[in-house]
Amino acid sequence: MRPCAVILAAMSVLSGCYLDRLTTNYDDVFEASNTEDDGAIIDETGHGAEEEARIRKRLMELEMEEEPAYHMNAGDKIEIRVYDHEDLGMVTRIGPDGMVGFAFIGQVKLSGQTIAQGAECIREGLEPYVKNPVVSITVLEVQSENATIAGSCARPGVYGISNSTRLADLYAMAGSSAERLFNGVSVDVADLGHSIFVRKGEILPVDFRKAIENGDMLHNIRVRKGDYVFIAQRMEASVIICGEVRTPHKRLYEEGMGLIETLTAAGWMKDSHWSHVIIIRDGLAHPRLYKVDVDGILAGKCRNVPLKAGDIVYVPKDSMSEYNVFVNKLMPTAQIFSLVAGRASTVGLSHDD
Repeated sequence: MRPCAVILAAMSVLSGCYLDRLTTNYDDVFEASNTEDDGAIIDETGHGAEEEARIRKRLMELEMEEEPAYHMNAGDKIEIRVYDHEDLGMVTRIGPDGMVGFAFIGQVKLSGQTIAQGAECIREGLEPYVKNPVVSITVLEVQSENATIAGSCARPGVYGISNSTRLADLYAMAGSSAERLFNGVSVDVADLGHSIFVRKGEILPVDFRKAIENGDMLHNIRVRKGDYVFIAQRMEASVIICGEVRTPHKRLYEEGMGLIETLTAAGWMKDSHWSHVIIIRDGLAHPRLYKVDVDGILAGKCRNVPLKAGDIVYVPKDSMSEYNVFVNKLMPTAQIFSLVAGRASTVGLSHDD
């Protein structure tokens, strides 16, 4: 499809799919309470108390699970000894087919067996040739206990793990976040808020930020053999400030960026601004809108509101301004298309949709 056709299609989607939904005034927008009494505007997890309790219960179950028994596998380096028969001893690697060649017996399948099971298998094979054989197996090097980490990390790949390896350790092995240039500045690409941890087909309820940035041991779960971790990519490491501000612009997102600093960077609000600022999250395809009382923040009645990558800070003229005025007039066509096609980074917020 040609680029112009794609843009026209995107604009058609905008006008036909959700602009009709965005035709009301800002009086209907959820007011994000940010007072000490009512709690912060943003619930980082997006979970209610019941859901949070369910998540904690599942994570506790994972923490209490017994370490699965070690089973030998292809690539593992082992030493086999037969008591009082040093000539039968050997150091070898288990072959790709899971087999090991042994004197008198021939090929012995050790893949998938515990150490005790493998030793017994060899002992039984030697009985016709050796009187009362006593066999021991020592694992010298494990290559089969691996987990995979992919996506927006510096060195995605398959890494060897032990029973002490946790999510933050695996992330560090992979070099942490990948980086890219944004307006000439090197920024992290990883979006920990939307990364996933998969075990045996189940997506575990792990909060990567709590695990990696806060050291929360409940979320910093042990990594098991075969686990798959995907580090999501931050699609838009920026914040857009527009509407009734003196210098509308798009600026690089920085960790800890707040609403007041962002408005200040835009030359502050014009005299014509409404009493509240609108924060738009989840992109324009599935927008969540919140209004924030800036005067309340300046008066010390509310805390400054933290922003997230991909946020749109919009200062309307009044409460009657319709959403589609913002979409059609304030956002350039190319920016609308990029937000619809690429989507800004999303985050859960505390009120019900």
